[in-house]
Amino acid sequence: MSPAGPAEGTPVTFSILLRDGDTGEIGGGVASRFLAVGAMVLHARAGHGAVATQALVNVALGPRGLSLLELGVPAEDVVKLLVSQDDRPGRRQVAVLAAAGAGAAHTGDGCQHWAGHRTGDGFACQGNVLASRQVVEAMADVAAAHRAGTPVAETIMSALEAGDAAGGDRRGRQSAAVVVMRSAAGYGGTSDTVVDLRTDDHPHPLPELRRLFGLHHEIFSRPAQQDLIPLAGETLATVAARLAQVTGEHFDHADVSAVWPVLDRWAGRENLEERLVQPEMVDDVLLRALQRQAQAAPER
Repeated sequence: MSPAGPAEGTPVTFSILLRDGDTGEIGGGVASRFLAVGAMVLHARAGHGAVATQALVNVALGPRGLSLLELGVPAEDVVKLLVSQDDRPGRRQVAVLAAAGAGAAHTGDGCQHWAGHRTGDGFACQGNVLASRQVVEAMADVAAAHRAGTPVAETIMSALEAGDAAGGDRRGRQSAAVVVMRSAAGYGGTSDTVVDLRTDDHPHPLPELRRLFGLHHEIFSRPAQQDLIPLAGETLATVAARLAQVTGEHFDHADVSAVWPVLDRWAGRENLEERLVQPEMVDDVLLRALQRQAQAAPER
């Protein structure tokens, strides 16, 4: 399957766009037997929306769709405009999700069987060259059950896994990706990218993506206020003992003013600084990471 032009290719695939109305997170996920499918299919912009362009993909539909969404054009009208201006609409599949309202999608009558989509409030699911309609139905059922406040990336991962379990791309598996955006919710609050993970060429792309997603959660997610634990009492004593194991620094007694700077330096060294959202407070994820490293540390 050779490209049809410099901005075209053929990711025959299944994908999902999803939005959380409470948090404002919006993004998409995709899986296919196609190299680096996420680089072509998924396009998202914080506060405005997301686009998935696939089948005989016209990559330009992604940025064009986002520009229209930024102007306030509703998702359904964005799809109509993109399709009306395309030179091969029968071979295209495109989905659009705005910052509010239902998703919209187009599946050209020339897309390879099985091809189709299902949309609803806050989501759009679509695919082509699928094992059956059940691939899209399985994804859409997960999307429709999304609970407000649940990380969008988690629901997207579950939807992709459900689509894969229903048969997925009938040609096989190769790559997968998840992209989620929210204003100033990226690393250090300096970007809009909540998640941008890809497995570009792997015999089991979704399990590998799930593994990466677990690492991403540990390193980049920030604990909610209700998940924070004071660095005091038994927690302080345990942290001091484990820090002594992994850093070689020992404390005459578990004093938080002595332990906290060492914990802060250790967390930065281990790329866990995003978990320290409040001085002298920790969470279970950071504590488990410290425990794992202490268990693996040589005796000092």
